[in-house]
Amino acid sequence: MSGVTRKSAAEIALMRRAGAVVADVLALVEELAVPGASSAEIADAAERKILAAGAGSNFKGYHGFPSVICLSIDSEVVHGIPGDREIKAGALVSVDAGAIIEGWHGDAARSFYVGGEAPAEVARLIRVTREALDAGIAAARPGGTIEEISAAIEDVGLAAGVGIVRPYVGHGIGRAMHEAPQVPNYRTGRKSLTLAPGHCLAIEPMFTLGSPEVGVMDDEWTVVKIDGSLAAHFEDSIAITPEGAQILTRP
Repeated sequence: MSGVTRKSAAEIALMRRAGAVVADVLALVEELAVPGASSAEIADAAERKILAAGAGSNFKGYHGFPSVICLSIDSEVVHGIPGDREIKAGALVSVDAGAIIEGWHGDAARSFYVGGEAPAEVARLIRVTREALDAGIAAARPGGTIEEISAAIEDVGLAAGVGIVRPYVGHGIGRAMHEAPQVPNYRTGRKSLTLAPGHCLAIEPMFTLGSPEVGVMDDEWTVVKIDGSLAAHFEDSIAITPEGAQILTRP
């Protein structure tokens, strides 16, 4: 497939270092996102964390994006600008973060509930979206295909009866944050890449309550649910090895 590259063991090691920084940033954001917290202060703390690790940000300045993290709240699906908003109790927060080490990228996302135990419907959305990510990763193996990853993710969403966002998909990752191939969260019915050791992917299901239809807000970044219902987003960067998928963005 045109534009798809395979990474060496040394290059994947650098991506794992970048992924470790991303994992630390995601954990920090979840720790700081308490009721009454400022999204601007959270984003500033995330930036300090990246710089202190000797990494760079692959988000800030990307096509003009103003922050090192995307912070999406409630009906915001992805690409939310942190701005200076108060995090409120009862919010469903999705954070997407990235980092670069010696030119190699990491990218991952998590969703979580703020302020106590999540209502059952919200907890189920978070759990199912995380399970879909894990299913997609489990399907990522040498000799498998991108379509098999997509099918594994879609099957989790269909079984749970949630909305599957279609316009925004996973991607290859390496020297650039977004590389070929695309990794849809649903079956396309088209021939797709056969995976081999050295292929690196960012897999990222986005599931919703209600309709999966989305639009983009006036800031030209924030993707939001048209019907105002909640959305969740999980993502990990992985490398295909002879033994299967190696997750690069978990502790």
